[in-house]
Parts: sequence; C-alpha cells; structure tokens
Amino acid sequence: PPPNLQDIPKTNVTTWPIMPINERREKEPAMLASAGDDEPDPVVGQDLPTEAATPRVLTIISHVMEKLVVRNEWLAKQTKGFGKSLEAFHGVRAPSISIAKYLERIYKYTKCSPACFVVGYVYIDRLAHKHPGSLVVSMNVHRLLVTCVMIASKMLDDVHYNNEFYARVGGVSNADLNKMELELLFLLDFRVSVSYRVFESYCFHLEKEMLLNGDVSSHQDNQPMQASLSVASSLSSLYV
Repeated sequence: PPPNLQDIPKTNVTTWPIMPINERREKEPAMLASAGDDEPDPVVGQDLPTEAATPRVLTIISHVMEKLVVRNEWLAKQTKGFGKSLEAFHGVRAPSISIAKYLERIYKYTKCSPACFVVGYVYIDRLAHKHPGSLVVSMNVHRLLVTCVMIASKMLDDVHYNNEFYARVGGVSNADLNKMELELLFLLDFRVSVSYRVFESYCFHLEKEMLLNGDVSSHQDNQPMQASLSVASSLSSLYV
C-alpha cells in the first residue's frame, strides 16, 4: 500500500524558505544555529531501497549529476558566481544527503516510474542549455531534482502524488515546492513534453556514460549497448 504522508521520515535536504539573497544572507547565521548540526541525520537509514531494488537508471543519473556538480563547483570558483536563473532553487548550504540516496528516497516513497527520472534529467539538461550561465551545484541540485521528477511524474504517470507529498519526501516546504515548480516551468518555457525519440537518445547517452565509467555488469556476452535501460518500454506506450 502507498505510504501515508505522516509516515514519511523527514529529511534535512533544505528546509529553509525561499527568500531574496540579501535577506537570506542576513538570516543565514541564525538558520544554521537552529539547524542542529550535532543532531543525527534524520534521513531514512535502514529502510532505504537496497541496490538490487533500485532501478539502475537512478544509479547512472546520480553518477552523471555528481560529475556535473563537481565540474560546476570548479567553474563557479573561477567565475565567482552561480548565475541568477536558478536562485529560486538555492538552499543556504549543501544538504548532507547524497544525490544517489536522495533519488532512492524519491523513488521509494513516490513510486513514480523510472522513466520520470530520465525525463527529469532531460529537463535539467534543457535548463543547462537554455541558461548556460546558471550552474547546477550542490546548493541547488537536490531541489532541482525533486521538482523535475515531480513534473515528469505529472506528465508520464497515470497516478501520481500531489505537491504536498513530494515536498515531504524532498525535505522542502509545500510553499517552496509550489514556487519552484512554477519557476521551473517558466525557465523551460513550459517545454515539458519529451518525445520518445528524445527520450531514447538520452537513454543512449546514460548507457554510454555507464559503460565509459567501467560499470559493465549488465553488458554481458558482448551484447549491443541497450538504450532502454529497462525504462524506455515504460514510456513507449505513450506514443502508440
């Protein structure tokens, strides 16, 4: 049975409200002091999905996003800025939960299809091309991911949870997630449809990324590279 909202353990991804940069800087010391740095991380522990239960595509996307964040953090130091287009997604500090564990958490509690994570990745890539001066970094990547996956679920899945549920899973307030959803839609010019051909090309890209990084566990008997990642079939029915 689907989990109830109150049964979802809280996570400390970034619980502070969106506010103007100047106001945020003024309030940041008090926020950090009240965050309870000495308290144990409330992120789900033993009940997170096992590696076998986690779709492979989540592992690949988390790896790609981690590489992107590392590169962009370096670029941000060189340019001394992150850009302004993604300010709505910035937290006060980088969350303690890894990208991989965060995606696992979203998958576990929302039960969205694996295809949603591929389409969410497409949205982030579109953002990067449309707003090249705004970097996806550790301060905004988690908020971007939960917003992108939520919108993708609304586009793809017949049944999906509402914003309040995703906010609890993602560790943000419902008001923040509502604002980020609207902000993302405008940044994308409401281009949230993804054709099967585009979807498949991104699957090829992700599969290639996996093979280039030495993960060949699924590449047995010299089989041709599989573009589907066991995901494309779940989307193809939308275009029949």
